[in-house]
Amino acid sequence: MIVMELRRQLARPRTWTTIAMLCLLPAIVAVFLALTKIGPRPGQGPTFLSAVLGNGALYPAAALGIVLPFFLPIAVAVVAGEAVAGEATAGTLRYLLVRPVGRTRLLVAKLVSILVFTLVSVLAVAVTGYVAGVSLLGTSSSATTTTLSGTTLTTSALAWRTALMVLYIGWSMVGVAAVSLLLSTLTDSPLAAALGGLAALVASSVLVALDAAGGVRDYLPTRYWLAWVDLFRDPVLWHDVERGVLVQTAYVVVLLGAAWANFATRDITS
Repeated sequence: MIVMELRRQLARPRTWTTIAMLCLLPAIVAVFLALTKIGPRPGQGPTFLSAVLGNGALYPAAALGIVLPFFLPIAVAVVAGEAVAGEATAGTLRYLLVRPVGRTRLLVAKLVSILVFTLVSVLAVAVTGYVAGVSLLGTSSSATTTTLSGTTLTTSALAWRTALMVLYIGWSMVGVAAVSLLLSTLTDSPLAAALGGLAALVASSVLVALDAAGGVRDYLPTRYWLAWVDLFRDPVLWHDVERGVLVQTAYVVVLLGAAWANFATRDITS
């Protein structure tokens, strides 16, 4: 069942079109930076965008910073929202369950396909960012890269920090997927599930920026999305990164548990 869902997900033109669109925006930004040699001032614009003019090897971080606030969550929410509700809308969910396929097994297969889409999307943006950055912006003349703290990183140190960044952002997007997947088990409308997940994230982002929400801010799902920036400091500031992993883990466990409980007991009529 898992293999079948993966094949379906990877065989859809929509999947690769979405990933291509995610990669396109950072590539366009890289072209403009290469042509104009003008970047935002430090502290303004997407993180790292002002640093990549001196070293394109940092552009994977800038590329993910560009798509993270809006485009990447939208893509993940749409795919997750369609997982179960899309089958119900198409009238195939009931027929899937008539076969010797348990509901838990079907939900796990859907979850695995969402996770693969999320990881492939994040990796694709990072790889595109690296290729575009090195090709269009060049690399540092030395073997080191400057961190946000002003110290230097070797190529190997930059590589493992970038790998951790990809995993951290990917895990943050799993939290997005969990919200939309839960809603996908509650409604027969993929659009409603996707929009509901995005509404929850918008509400979280607004509350994070609201001083009056200080009491709950640290427990909101989007609170630590940008904590990956601390991976590029020297020494690495692990506090927010660890908190971000714990917060997302709590949301993923609770929301996926609720999705399983609802789907396992739901009357399937579509």
